[in-house]
Parts: sequence; structure tokens; C-alpha cells
Amino acid sequence: MSCQETREFLDAYVDRELDVMTTLQFERHLTDCVDCRAICEQYQQFRNSVRSRLPYFQAPGELEDKIRGRLRRTTQVEGKLFRGEWFPRWRGWAMAASLLTLLAFSALLFRWLSRPSASEMLAEQVVSSHIRSLMANHLSDVISSDQHNVKPWFSGKVDFAPIVIDLASKGFPLAGGRLDYLDNRPVSALVYKRRQHTINLFLWPSPDPDSGPHASTIKGFNLVHWTQSHMAYWAVSDLNASELAEFVHDLDK
Repeated sequence: MSCQETREFLDAYVDRELDVMTTLQFERHLTDCVDCRAICEQYQQFRNSVRSRLPYFQAPGELEDKIRGRLRRTTQVEGKLFRGEWFPRWRGWAMAASLLTLLAFSALLFRWLSRPSASEMLAEQVVSSHIRSLMANHLSDVISSDQHNVKPWFSGKVDFAPIVIDLASKGFPLAGGRLDYLDNRPVSALVYKRRQHTINLFLWPSPDPDSGPHASTIKGFNLVHWTQSHMAYWAVSDLNASELAEFVHDLDK
């Protein structure tokens, strides 16, 4: 063992932490090396001196009793928490969880109840198509006031024959027609005029029974919806409600 290794193992040797083989090598080196032996002796003297001067505190006899008593009280308190106080806390947490669940369910129920119906969603589509036709300058695919020109134009474009009526004599002249898309299917859109106002009349086959006109207003536009002879009709315009109702009445004659 070298001097360097001996000095590295010095603490462990003094504390008797070295294994047998290392201890024998360490002591053999001390026998052969005067310097390392002197350093080791000085180190041991220093450690012994320090230990002799350290105060030794004798714990009072009642300290153990106090520690054991406190441990027993701590154990008893923890037992009460699990046996007695845990359940009130658990009930409180359960009530809070139930309340949160109820609130979440109420919110979902409110959202479900406040969702627009299929008819309301379709009405929104009708108004959007009406606005789009006015903004995109695509009011008519076939421009004609003659019903005999407008009706044949739809042949082959839709799977039904739209009923086209000329109401020029009633003050609602036919202006043309176009192909549109509503309720997930292609539909016929007939265009009528009333002075400077435009009326879009959407129609397509429907399995629903006949129903009377139902009026509503969306985004400032008046709508009238009805079903007749297995055909769904939607009339929409910025025309006032009374004149739009008159249009529907004349159309039904």
C-alpha cells in the first residue's frame, strides 16, 4: 500500500471501518513507513482529545416515559380520525362530489334543452340561403316570369316536379327559379317579387302530414312554413309579415 492510499484510508482505519485484508496492509505500511506512522498517531491523539472534551448529556429517566406517552396519544388521535372523524369528512366530500355531479348534469341538460329543434335549425338554413342568394347575386338560375319556362328547367335537376304558380295578378310576379340545397338535399327555389322586395319560396317533398302556415322571424326576415300534399314550403322575405301572409294565402288558392 502506498503513502497516498494510506492517508486516504486513515479515517476509516481509526474508526475501524476497514476490512481485515485492508487493515493488515495498512498496518504493514505503518510498520515500514515512519512518516505515515507519525501522522496516524497524531491523528488518533487528536480524535481522542476531541472525544474527551465533548460534553456527555445524560437524559433524565422520565424522558422515555414522556416520549412513549406522546406516541400513545398520537396513535389514539389517528385512530379517532379514521374511526370517528373520517366518516364526517367523507360524508362532506361525498356531498360535495354529488353537488358537482348534479351541477354538471344540470348544465348538460340545460344545453340539451336549449339546443334548437330540427325545425328551428332548418329555419336558420332557409334564412341563410335567402341572404346568400341576395349577396352572391345568384338569385336565379332561370330568369323568367313564365311558369311554363321555370317549371321545365328543374326537370332532371331534382327528383320531383315543383308546383310553379304565377301570382302576377295578385301583385307577386314570378321572377325565376334556381337550384338550392336545404335539409341535406337539393330543393327548388322559386323567386317572386313584391315591389323592391324579393321572396324566396323553397319547396321539396316531405313525409309530414299537411299543416297550416306557421310564421316566425329570424334576423329581421319573416318566414312562413307549411306542408301541403306531401310538399314542404318555406317562404322567406324582408317583406312585412302581413304581405308575406297574403302571398302564402294567394299561393294556396
